[in-house]
Amino acid sequence: MVFRSATAEQQTPRKPSLFSRLPVVAQLRQSVGLQRGMLIAGVVLTGMFVLCALLAPLIAPYGFAQSRVDGVAFGRQEPPSAENIWGTTVGGYDVFSRVIWGTQTALAVVVIAVVLSIFLGVILGLVSGYLGGWLDRILVVIADAIYPFPTLLLAIVMSIVITGGQSSLIGGILSAAISITVIFIPQYFRVVRSEVVRLKAEAFVESAKVIGASTRRIMFLHVLRNATRTLPLIVTLNASEAILTLAGLGFLGFGIAPTSAAEWGYDLNRALADTASGIWWTGVFPGVAIVLFVLGLTLVGESVNDISDPRLRARKRLKKKKDVSA
Repeated sequence: MVFRSATAEQQTPRKPSLFSRLPVVAQLRQSVGLQRGMLIAGVVLTGMFVLCALLAPLIAPYGFAQSRVDGVAFGRQEPPSAENIWGTTVGGYDVFSRVIWGTQTALAVVVIAVVLSIFLGVILGLVSGYLGGWLDRILVVIADAIYPFPTLLLAIVMSIVITGGQSSLIGGILSAAISITVIFIPQYFRVVRSEVVRLKAEAFVESAKVIGASTRRIMFLHVLRNATRTLPLIVTLNASEAILTLAGLGFLGFGIAPTSAAEWGYDLNRALADTASGIWWTGVFPGVAIVLFVLGLTLVGESVNDISDPRLRARKRLKKKKDVSA
């Protein structure tokens, strides 16, 4: 009897831990081959920039608007040296410090845009899909009208409305984040609404109605929990556009002033005139930072999207069966 119970306990599958069920961690365990390599590379790149943003005061040797040390000003457009390892800009700022501090600005825009988009998009999609009727038709028409609107053009308009055309830290971040929010809301709205329309016809929703559960309880406790499983895919795929929009605003002159915060797009704009003189360091490093941050987020999003494909999981199970049989 003891032997049988021990055997039965050994055959009982263990419940996955909370850490292993996290969005990216779960996909990493399911990944195989090229998808795993892309996901790991994306996580490493994204994590590197997140750490730089959190530890910017410790990593950057100078402030983002610091142009002198002990009363001695930095040289303008100085090449990389021991004092300024990535050189200085035309304004006399340290390039390395501004690139590091710029990660904070980029990360703030991504977080604000994604949080606002998810909150508003999920709520509107839940209400529209579950209640239906004239409210659903109005919200669908509005979402279809907003979706094709150019992101950068909307960002410029929001920047002028919020800041009056003046560059500032709060205005630059909010204008980029709000414009991305308005563009991304229809995407979350569509995904959540389609799932809610499907789920409200399921048996567990009908059972909740029979036992007298309120509409609010059914929507937020039963339906919402099952309608948001695919949101991590959209978040990772769309987060990179927030960085590009912020950089576009700065490049066109609607971004953040250098004395308010470090911003890669503004530094690229100021570095345009340097290229004709052979001064490469003022534009290369901010440009590489934008490319790598966007690349990291894109790799994570594309990998998670591919791994979530049921056909990929079927191929993985088939491969395991062949390995076992061999």
